[in-house]
Amino acid sequence: MARRLSTGPLVVASHNAGKVREIADLVRPFGLEVRAAADLGLPEPEETGTTFAENAALKARAAAHAANLPALADDSGLAVVALGGAPGLYSARWAGPERDFTLAMTKVNEALGHAPDRRAAFVCALALAWPDDHVEIFEGTVEGTLVWPPRGSRGFGYDPLFVAAGHDLTFGEMDPDAKHAISHRAAAFRLLTNACLKGDS
Repeated sequence: MARRLSTGPLVVASHNAGKVREIADLVRPFGLEVRAAADLGLPEPEETGTTFAENAALKARAAAHAANLPALADDSGLAVVALGGAPGLYSARWAGPERDFTLAMTKVNEALGHAPDRRAAFVCALALAWPDDHVEIFEGTVEGTLVWPPRGSRGFGYDPLFVAAGHDLTFGEMDPDAKHAISHRAAAFRLLTNACLKGDS
């Protein structure tokens, strides 16, 4: 049985403003007061996990211990079929120390070259940790294809490159509410919501 999260402060263990904004939008209806790790001056732990779930748990635990509050961390990335799942866990690293995702998207496109297979998926693991070291983990995926050149200035990261299956707009072109309805983060968050934020679990 999953542990329920009460209303009140919740640390979002990310220094990515776009990601913090997206998670804040998702948790707002549940009366949670979001505090970003960067605003609290929390350091970013080294991501030494070998899966998205391990890295998310590592970041959530570190923030929960440092702030003595429940903390939610996300580890997510773009997995490209023709690149053997890359950039995957290293999606942010492909953007370099300046987190330049125009550079990262260019690297992905160059690595693909003329490969006819443009299938990809966004994968997200959400970890919800408490100061006593309890952690709940939820994972979501959205399948799609990659386009070139990138389209749209909404969203963040690789969003302008990715078109979800059954859609015509990239995540960078979509209205945020439309993206939230189908994204990998939203899929993981629905699982978290059902387990920890509502119902009698």
